[in-house]
Amino acid sequence: MKDATYYAQELKSKNLSIDELLAQIVTIAEQNQKLNAFVGTFNVADAKREYEYTQNGIFGGLPLPLKILGQDKAGWAATSASQIFKEAKANQTNNFVAALADNGLTPFGQTNAPEFGFKNITDPTLYGVTRNPWNLQYSPGGSSGGAAAAVAAGIFPLAAASDGGGSIRIPASFGGLIGLKPTRGTIPTGPTSWRDWQGAAINFALTVSMRDTKTLFYGMRGQHTAAPYQAPKIEWEKKVEKRKLKIAYTTTSPVGSQVSDEAKQAVAKAVTFLQAAGHDVVEIAYPLDGIQLIRAYYKMNGAETAAMFAEIEQAIGRKVTKEDMEPMTWAIYQSGLKTPAAKYVATLQAWDQAAFVMEELFKDYDLFLTPTTAYSAPKIEAELVSKEIFEKIAHASLLDEDELDALIYEMFENSLTLSPFTQLANLTGEPAISLPTHVTASGLPLGIQFMAAKGREDLLFQIGYIFEENEKFQLPQAYQE
Repeated sequence: MKDATYYAQELKSKNLSIDELLAQIVTIAEQNQKLNAFVGTFNVADAKREYEYTQNGIFGGLPLPLKILGQDKAGWAATSASQIFKEAKANQTNNFVAALADNGLTPFGQTNAPEFGFKNITDPTLYGVTRNPWNLQYSPGGSSGGAAAAVAAGIFPLAAASDGGGSIRIPASFGGLIGLKPTRGTIPTGPTSWRDWQGAAINFALTVSMRDTKTLFYGMRGQHTAAPYQAPKIEWEKKVEKRKLKIAYTTTSPVGSQVSDEAKQAVAKAVTFLQAAGHDVVEIAYPLDGIQLIRAYYKMNGAETAAMFAEIEQAIGRKVTKEDMEPMTWAIYQSGLKTPAAKYVATLQAWDQAAFVMEELFKDYDLFLTPTTAYSAPKIEAELVSKEIFEKIAHASLLDEDELDALIYEMFENSLTLSPFTQLANLTGEPAISLPTHVTASGLPLGIQFMAAKGREDLLFQIGYIFEENEKFQLPQAYQE
């Protein structure tokens, strides 16, 4: 397969030059402009200069795009897909991007994302809608939608992405890709933003092979002493592969919403396959109160957004207004302004309690299996937020805390119905991976998700290899040989 490892080997052996590969990427991207996967332009000269350093790393200088949100490279656009930052440039390279370069990856281009990463689709006012390579009438998901489109279309075999509530795994499910959300505190953060939604958000990548996923993870994994979150080092030095895995599973939505028959079928197929392979697979009830947790997630999101805009106001020397941002961002911001400090602390305590429950679960089970998303990708024109809700958003500043809480839940309800399974791993800090094992009757991919205890990415890699080596992956056409 022509994955990242393949191209790295071609570059290292000089069978392929960096000039040829950069030209190939630009040509394929130009042929796929309807995807709207990228923002700005490709700087070939800059990439060639960077290659002089990155060619010595694990991936041999392989080009990869950065997400326009939170993956800063000095001198590059740093808009967070928001109008208020339209002209902003990064004044330094953050530790994640620096670590990519250390691993032999050459930043080349930037991918589209929704404003501040708040949606599970990608349609920012600033850059426009990104489309799914499997079918241009559908979304590639979000917030790493541009990254997913770039990989699924075969433009890049690997793209930097990030995940604060499913933003790697949702596009992986919608795009037929592998999407790993690592353990909180595992991947480099800083030097300006260390907490990233209190550890809920983490950078990594979208990939098409388990060897790429595993190589990148072990290459990137590291802990800075200044980082507030430190991942447990359970398997950092000794990796033991289990012959027989014990796996819990459910297809019940944690928030009581409907789950499609296709998603249930995807899990059922996986269960049948794993049981036939000799693994112990047990159906369980969903172990937590998902509605309570998602409300705690929204509380954090609002408070963090209010803090973000307080910093922005200091930087621009004025108050922000609803004209500075998209309507949904405005509603989240207003909710944050009305959230008392005590309520914010309580949300984080709820996260910790959920983490305890899940870590206890993982004493009995190696893995927890669910659908990644409850449905395949929505159509571009799907109405995820009604006109009536937008009317309420317009008057959000007049609402009290309880009214805003209700509005935020209502605002995201349709989106949450699409993807109710991914947020848990962000709140608990545990690792999770979406695997591309199912294609629906309508020809769209839909992933399955495995979670593991903190620090047990090795188990996620083991299960991924089990499916991959038995040819259970349903990858995009560009990677089918």
